[in-house]
Amino acid sequence: MSVLPLLTAGHSIEIIPPNPLWILPFLVLLGAIALMPLLAEKWWQRYYYVIPFPLAAAVIGYYYWGLDNLPRMLHTGIEYLSFICLIGSLFVVSGGIHITFKGEANPRQNTILLGIGAVIANIFGTTGAAMLLIRPYIRMNKWRFTPYHIVFFIFIVANCGGALTPIGDPPLFLGYLKGVPFFWVFQHLWLKWLVGIVLLLTLFYFIDRHNYLKASPAARAEAERDDVTRVEGLKNLFFLAMILGAVFIQKPPFLREVIMVAAAWGSYMSTSKILHGKNSFTFHPIIEVAVLFIGIFATMVPALDWLEVNASKIGLTDPGSFYWGCGILSGALDNAPTYLNFLTAAFGTFHLSVDNPAHMQIFLSQHGHFLEAISLAAVFFGAATYIGNGPNFMVKSIAEHAGVKVPSFLGYVFKFTLPFLLPILVLLWLIFFSIW
Repeated sequence: MSVLPLLTAGHSIEIIPPNPLWILPFLVLLGAIALMPLLAEKWWQRYYYVIPFPLAAAVIGYYYWGLDNLPRMLHTGIEYLSFICLIGSLFVVSGGIHITFKGEANPRQNTILLGIGAVIANIFGTTGAAMLLIRPYIRMNKWRFTPYHIVFFIFIVANCGGALTPIGDPPLFLGYLKGVPFFWVFQHLWLKWLVGIVLLLTLFYFIDRHNYLKASPAARAEAERDDVTRVEGLKNLFFLAMILGAVFIQKPPFLREVIMVAAAWGSYMSTSKILHGKNSFTFHPIIEVAVLFIGIFATMVPALDWLEVNASKIGLTDPGSFYWGCGILSGALDNAPTYLNFLTAAFGTFHLSVDNPAHMQIFLSQHGHFLEAISLAAVFFGAATYIGNGPNFMVKSIAEHAGVKVPSFLGYVFKFTLPFLLPILVLLWLIFFSIW
């Protein structure tokens, strides 16, 4: 049985090829997330934790007793801890910031808001931008809120917007930790980002305009409006800065997570209940995300390990194939580890090591188009499902808690990803990564 090194940020652990049958727990969990809200909605709302925990325990047991590779799962556990500390702290801090926008939520204002979200996603990260803007976005559109509002918010703010900096999206940050220069992504992806974002914003504008024109005059008259744009809870920007600064701390171990938790605690304790009430803040959305992603992080390990071992056997030979391979799996799995596995596979294609600084320079100078394809795919395809990127499920949960209608897992994919996002992804491939 062959053993390959799994190269991750600052770590090198063993990857032992799993039995492909152990990919089934992930598929079962994915099916439960997709179907249970449709088949047994009330039961799922109360007992959603019943399915993820046993599936996660089964996979952990397999790696411990079956493969004798508990370090692999421990490493995944550390990744989960970092993930939930980042997501959770941003959720808590953003819950103490109340933003209102002047005027009526018309198509132009909504499009501008999403465009601003796409830009600041590269400064605050997709998670930070999404958590800051989702609540005011819901409030200003609640009088005519439809599923496409939440989907395009996830498309643009929670995913595609953050493709220009390592801060923007977790996959790009992993690349930065591996040695990709900070501004390399901006220099090589800005045009691709601009094309994708403009297409998404244009599409959203015309869909929103159609919806807006259908609204009755009475509904428009009852819509919430504010006389001024204002931000309350500005002191929480300090705690937000603490979290973003902590992202770059690598040593000593767990200092980064301690700072994030401390920022969340400081924010929660110093924010008035009145302000939390204006944001309808509760811990339920983050608890749901934390529980479901325990199952996702654990059960996706066999799928990622199988991919790592078999990447060279499934036809990954050019930037286009890496674009589609990394993209499709970024939508089905979490996009950060998928990015790292495909980056490692791309280096291996040219007999290079992703952990060797000299090899990184060679790869960027001679094969940089592969990294462009992997980076864009991981970020943009992360919008394809609710589980493709961390903020997606968080946005869904906040919207549901606010009482607005959101699409089901399958509805998201079949009603929005396939007809709206996929054509744009295909166009980006044709322009930038196809053999033409």
